[in-house]
Amino acid sequence: MPAYTGRVLAYLTSSITLAVGVIENHFPSYMIWFIPVAMLWPHILYFIIRYFKLGESALIREKTLYLDAIIAGLSIVLINFSLSTSIFNILMASFSFIVLGGMAVWLKGNFIIICSIIISSMIFGLEFNLDAPLTVDLAAGLGAAVYVSVTAYYTHLQAEALHKAKHQIQHQRELSISLSHKLAKYLSPQVWQSIFTGERDVRLETQRKRLSIFFSDIKGFTELSEEMEPEGLTELLNSYFNEMSQIALKYGGTIDKFIGDSIMIFFGDPTSRGVKEDTLACVSMAIDMRKHMKILRQKWQSQGIKTPLQIRIGISTGYSTVGNFGAENRMDYTIIGKEVNLASRLEALSEPGEILISYETFSLIKDKVMCRDKGEITVKGFARPVAIYQIVDLRRDIGAGQSFIEHESEGFAMYLDTEKIDAEGKEAIVHALESAAEKLKDA
Repeated sequence: MPAYTGRVLAYLTSSITLAVGVIENHFPSYMIWFIPVAMLWPHILYFIIRYFKLGESALIREKTLYLDAIIAGLSIVLINFSLSTSIFNILMASFSFIVLGGMAVWLKGNFIIICSIIISSMIFGLEFNLDAPLTVDLAAGLGAAVYVSVTAYYTHLQAEALHKAKHQIQHQRELSISLSHKLAKYLSPQVWQSIFTGERDVRLETQRKRLSIFFSDIKGFTELSEEMEPEGLTELLNSYFNEMSQIALKYGGTIDKFIGDSIMIFFGDPTSRGVKEDTLACVSMAIDMRKHMKILRQKWQSQGIKTPLQIRIGISTGYSTVGNFGAENRMDYTIIGKEVNLASRLEALSEPGEILISYETFSLIKDKVMCRDKGEITVKGFARPVAIYQIVDLRRDIGAGQSFIEHESEGFAMYLDTEKIDAEGKEAIVHALESAAEKLKDA
């Protein structure tokens, strides 16, 4: 209930009680003149607030409540502490304090009433008239009951409105979360996270950063697209992208885009672990993807796809421009620069199953990755020929200490990495291998 309406109702019920008391000779006869003042006071206060444009702020409501407390204390003294009327006046005032301001305002308001009673008693004298006629008690009680009931009813309506608004806000929040998760599928998780956490503004801005850039495509995909129906080809391509994306996210790569059967990924933005670590993660991801293709080929062969699909990869490291490109109403978070062209060129030059890297990439990972010198190539945008290298494998996975075993033949494909297997998984794998060995012996 608005403060103005509540105040009008409170002073109206008090005026009725005052009138009954004067008629019953329970209150001094001069109190009759307080009735028009009590009836007009809420309206006068309302127009003063409007005239001075004080508004309906919480502070103004609190100050006017304290003014009502002063008037309540004064009226209790003037009616000679009539018991029922005084109690019901304090009840209505306390109810207003709690509804509009909580316990803090209730404490302050009652303290002001007590202070007002003390000061008014010092000015007008202290008299007690505790015995009130039944009509006065009824008028005061009914007035207080009406005020409390009406105020409680409006408070109930406000509570229902707040509950409904809370439900709508929760519903909108759930819709927003659902929508944000859907939109996240159109962005790299790192970019989506940086936007929704407020770390990055959605505006046209770029910066120069040292990045590792990855390009890959599928050798044999063009021939396969001529043999397969579009629906089957789409399903195969989406399955491939899904598998490769999972590997990219595992290593922390930012997936830039899918172009036909090609994938573009970069490391170093929006999150970075340092250039050396980013480059090693990029190369490790490429090796993992190449190994995973063996599993995918076996899966595709079981589905009737005989074309031997293999991945080709190119990686370069260097300074590139990264950020939001496009228009204010349509942006694309991507990278540009000669290093991007170099990575694309290396991917185009690589053989099926081969990973080619630039010299700068090689210099950062050579202590962890075995590479072969592949000579030099001429690339547009580079003044001098570019030295390139072929990735063999991670040094820890070469020789007697290798952590993995892989084998692929018609009807069989295996990739075993012992460093990634826990005790529970080890037991299941041993059982599967023993079962497979028994079947091969009996075949």
